[in-house]
This record gives sequence, structure tokens and C-alpha cells, in this order.
Amino acid sequence: MTRHRSFVFVLALGGLMAARSADAQTAYSVSASIGDFHVAVSNYYHVPEREVVVVRERRIPEEELPVVFFIAERAHVAPATIVDMRLRGRSWWDISVHYGMHADVYYVPMAVRTGPPYGKAYGHYKKPKKEWNTIVLSDPDIVNLVELRFMSEHYHVAPERIVEMRERDVDFVTIHGDVSGHRVAVARRDHDDDNDQGENHGHGRGKHR
Repeated sequence: MTRHRSFVFVLALGGLMAARSADAQTAYSVSASIGDFHVAVSNYYHVPEREVVVVRERRIPEEELPVVFFIAERAHVAPATIVDMRLRGRSWWDISVHYGMHADVYYVPMAVRTGPPYGKAYGHYKKPKKEWNTIVLSDPDIVNLVELRFMSEHYHVAPERIVEMRERDVDFVTIHGDVSGHRVAVARRDHDDDNDQGENHGHGRGKHR
């Protein structure tokens, strides 16, 4: 009886340790993804990575980090100034207008029609361009459009790919992991192709001797 209880205890302890290990791995994976996202924001907007982390520590959500640096860059002010305005309750649109920015700066050309969450924003842009100064964008519109520009330009992927994932309600940190992985895969494939071509040229030279 004592041995049986000991055996059950060992099994239970092993299961608990395995569960904790899995949780730790998941937490590490999420943390690594967020860290990679910070690095990408830092590289794209040409700011120190620590500055991105500081903005995040001031309770700006991950998906809104690019918006801070997008507006700051175009307004020629410090990101901290934009964060201060945001934390005082200003909408992203109000902050944009304060610095003379209107809907045209957020527009990202696309070849296809979109549904939620991009459908509403792009519905505004169906107006003649001379009327774009009448457009008012919501916070979600601005976040979605800024993230779309950031990821499509930084990773050289079609905007439609990001839109398709957002239409499936995929969050931006996860989308970043997908498109950044795509970039690595393309670079690796191109590298392999270059190596193959180099080897083929080498074989060709040998044949001519």
C-alpha cells in the first residue's frame, strides 16, 4: 500500500513538473515573439530598442507601439510627447490632427476589396482624393493601417497577406511572427539558390578545361 501511494505521488509530481515546464516554454515563446516585435519596430523606425521598451512600459499596448513612432516621426517630436498625449486620453486621430496629419498619411494602396477590420477604413478612401481631408479615422482604423504599412514594408510582403490574417482575427504579434518567418525562409532560399548557381558555374568551368 505504501509503495502504491509513493508510485502515485511520483506520477503526480512528474505530471506537475511537466505542466510547469510546458507553461514556461509557452511563456518563453510568447516573450521571444514580443521581443522580436520590439526589435522590428526599432529597426523600421530607426529608434533604439530600449526606447521601444520604455514606451511599452508606459502601458502602451504592443499593437499600438508602431503608431507612437509613426506619428512621432512625421510630427518631428519625441515619442514620449506622443505617449504623454495618448495617456491623457487623446485619440490617435486627435493627436494626428494636432500635428497637421490627415487620413492621406495612413493610406496603404491595395489591389483587393477587404472586409472587417479594414473594410470600414478603406470605405472612407473610396471618396475622391480631394475629399480625403473630410475623413475621420477611429483608433482601430489607425492601428490597423499603421501596422499594415509597417509589416508590409519592413518585411516586403504584400499588404493583402496581412489583411487576410487580420480578417481571421489574428493579432499583430502573431502576424509579425508569420511574416518575419517568411522573410527568413525567402532569404534562406535565395542563399541556397546562390550557392547552387555558384556550384554549377564551378562545374561548368571544370568541364571546359
